[in-house]
Amino acid sequence: MERCGWVGDDPLYRAYHDDEWGVPQRDARALWEQLVLETFQSGLSWITIFRKREAFRAAFADFNPAVIARWGDAEVARLLADRGIVRHRGKIMATIGNAQAFLEMQAGQGFERFVWDHVNDTPLQPRRTGPAHVPARTDLSARLSRGLNAAGFRFCGPTTAYAFMQAAGLVNDHLTCCGCHDRVAALG
Repeated sequence: MERCGWVGDDPLYRAYHDDEWGVPQRDARALWEQLVLETFQSGLSWITIFRKREAFRAAFADFNPAVIARWGDAEVARLLADRGIVRHRGKIMATIGNAQAFLEMQAGQGFERFVWDHVNDTPLQPRRTGPAHVPARTDLSARLSRGLNAAGFRFCGPTTAYAFMQAAGLVNDHLTCCGCHDRVAALG
């Protein structure tokens, strides 16, 4: 099967590409996990974060925002000492604050509703033919980023927001030559 060019030969990465990336995700907690991982990815390669995903899940209480929102200095110190994750104080502190923002949003319209409203509840299908046609950010990701920031989220710039949109299936950026493109498009 032909795949998007960024995948490479790593079997773990191929499985992620084939089974998860771009598949529309509508569960609020799973969306939040994806956003947290994307914030940690900022400035790094996705494969670095993906290889540490299970360590992140263990370190961050399986991405339970109700637990993380209550964390303080002791948990920050524990995370900064955890060699299994990316140890970046700013991103760790942002994750704690983002858990609080997530819970507040959940109590209102719901995080998943907020996210999916940006695409009118329908994944975008841009039909990209090559890697040069895949943007790093869009006007829509800039709007999503502004909305997240206004709600209290941090480390969620337009590029991070676009990577999140791709991973969570808000936009199908599988290339048209990729064997996953049509399957993911049908899920929308």
